[in-house]
Amino acid sequence: MRKIKNEELNRLSTDEYKSAEKNPVVLVLDDVRSAMNVGSAFRTSDAFRVEKIYLCGITAQPPHREINKTALGAQDSVEWEHAEQITDCITNLKQAGYQIVAVEQADESTSLLNFKIRSDQKYAFVFGNEVFGVNDKVVETADTVLEIPQYGTKHSLNISVSIGVVLWDFVSKYKPA
Repeated sequence: MRKIKNEELNRLSTDEYKSAEKNPVVLVLDDVRSAMNVGSAFRTSDAFRVEKIYLCGITAQPPHREINKTALGAQDSVEWEHAEQITDCITNLKQAGYQIVAVEQADESTSLLNFKIRSDQKYAFVFGNEVFGVNDKVVETADTVLEIPQYGTKHSLNISVSIGVVLWDFVSKYKPA
């Protein structure tokens, strides 16, 4: 066994990525304080062919030095849009037919282990502020609140880790119609 060399990975160019078919999923980042977390969201979104990222409220936007540092160019391949108000963004996504899924710890949440993906549905996964989580109004109006099971003492994951876990789960369960 040997490690694969970078030139053997058959990576898409930025233009090829932009025209490639995407998974029916978008990310919504609301008031994410760390630009490095935003960059990680871009990089992970590129890996899982996310349609688009919505950067809401105070969430940093490209071009930004810290986003570039962690995104490694994915800020140029993944489509993104800024929305001043998360509630407006969510309303627009609902009208466009997206299932709104807030990733948060809540009293009536669905465990990621039990989350079912429908191949005929588009999904918008909402991730909130590193301290305060997903906006309460979004949690109240979400179609689903999704919780990542955790078994240690912290019951808290970095947002970039949560994005990776949720997107991996999504693509592993998603089966095109």
